[in-house]
Amino acid sequence: MQKIHNKVLKDTMFYHDIPVLTYKINYPFFETTCSPPAACHINGYYALKAEKTEKNCRTDLYSQAVQAAQYIPENIPPFNSYEFLSDYHIVYNKGCIVSLYTDQYSYSGGAHGATVRSSDTWDFCMGRQINLTEFFPGVQGFPECLFRRIEKQIEDRLKESPATFFEDYSQLLRNNFHAENFYITPAGLVIYYQQYDIAPYASGIPEIVIPFRNSRSPEII
Repeated sequence: MQKIHNKVLKDTMFYHDIPVLTYKINYPFFETTCSPPAACHINGYYALKAEKTEKNCRTDLYSQAVQAAQYIPENIPPFNSYEFLSDYHIVYNKGCIVSLYTDQYSYSGGAHGATVRSSDTWDFCMGRQINLTEFFPGVQGFPECLFRRIEKQIEDRLKESPATFFEDYSQLLRNNFHAENFYITPAGLVIYYQQYDIAPYASGIPEIVIPFRNSRSPEII
């Protein structure tokens, strides 16, 4: 198991004394006994990713916020500050395996903001990311076999909560499938889709849990 420390990059940026953008970027820093060099590599990955995200906030997003604020020269009515929040969640930390997802929420005016999710599953012995196919060893017909499991769960959910997915979800879940959009938990493998991919905004980020065959070994057939 790895020890996790939180790192933060944050600021509130102004235009003519008006706070037009607030951002906060949380990212992990790991300690491990599995392989310190691997942890160093993984920590560098997240530090660089956070720095790039901050640069985007301070340039592109700030520029957009300033441009919008210029239409309210006296700040009347008060300008709705742009927001950016990046937060990660450790969902599996056992042995030398860590899985986490990061939600990046951005608000740039309008009725509501938007959230984009990304995820990583790491082998802290080798310092490498684990691919989705590694949880389906020897399985023929991948990913269609996975799609059928997702379809079945959606069908069951629609019986209890109609209209929580788009009518053409069967085609959409295939068209919008990205093999990197997964993480693992003690309960199993979680496949997720971005907002609007297969469901309305009110449904959030749809998650489908595929149970592990053996709770002691993260493997699925």
